[in-house]
Amino acid sequence: MSDPGEVRASDAEREAVVEQLRVASVEGRLTLAELTDRTEAAYTATTHAELAMLTQDLPASGAVPAGARPPVPAREGRKRRWFVGIMGDSKRRGKWRIDQELGAVAVMGDVVLDLREAEVRMDVVDITAVSVMGDVKIIVPDGVNVDLDGMAIMGDKKVDVLEAAPGMNVPVVRVHAYAVMGDVKVLGDSQAQPLKRGFAVWREHWRQMHGEDWRQLGRQLRAEGRELRRQMRDQHRDLGRGY
Repeated sequence: MSDPGEVRASDAEREAVVEQLRVASVEGRLTLAELTDRTEAAYTATTHAELAMLTQDLPASGAVPAGARPPVPAREGRKRRWFVGIMGDSKRRGKWRIDQELGAVAVMGDVVLDLREAEVRMDVVDITAVSVMGDVKIIVPDGVNVDLDGMAIMGDKKVDVLEAAPGMNVPVVRVHAYAVMGDVKVLGDSQAQPLKRGFAVWREHWRQMHGEDWRQLGRQLRAEGRELRRQMRDQHRDLGRGY
C-alpha cells in the first residue's frame, strides 16, 4: 500500500494549487517572491505531499477566516502611484503593498523599485517607467513573466530575468519603458543583490517536521493491512476446520 502523501499529482491538481497561491497573493498572504517560488514548486511537484507543503499555511481556496473581511478589488480608474528621482534617488525596497499601477520617473537621477518582498494585490503589476538621462531599475524574482514595451532614444531598455518554463501560469510584470539618453532595466534575482528567500528555509523545515510523519503514517497503514490479512487468514482456516 502506498503512502497517501506519495500518490502522484495530476496536472489539474497542480493548476488548482497554483490558483490557490494566486488568490492568497491577492489577499496579501504571500509576497511576490514567495508566490513565484511556490508557483514554480507547484509545477515541478510530483506527489500530493509536495503540493500539500505549498499550501499548508494558507486557508482553503475561497475561505475567509471568521471576523475577517474579504479583500476589496481595486477600483477602476485608481490613480497611479509615482516614484520620482530628479537629480537624486528614489528607492522602494523591503515590505510594501502594490494595489495600484506604478510609475517611475528618473531625470538625471535614479529610481529603484524592488518588487520581491512586495505584497501584490493585483493579478498583473503594471509599471510605466520614464528615464531622461537617468536610470530606472526594477527588480523582480526570477521566474516571473516580464512584458516590456516602449522605446529608447540614445538609451537602453532591457530585461535580464530568468524566465519560467513555457506553459506556467506565473506572475506577470508589465513595464512600459520610455528612455531618452537613459536606461530602463528589469533585473531578476540573479542580477541583483541576493534576497534571503524565507520560503527555502520554511520548505526545508516542513520536510524535516512532516517527512517523518508521512513515513510513520505509511508504516502504521502497512501494519494495519498486515493485521487485517492475518485475521482474514485465521477466519478462513477456522472455517475450513468446521469451527
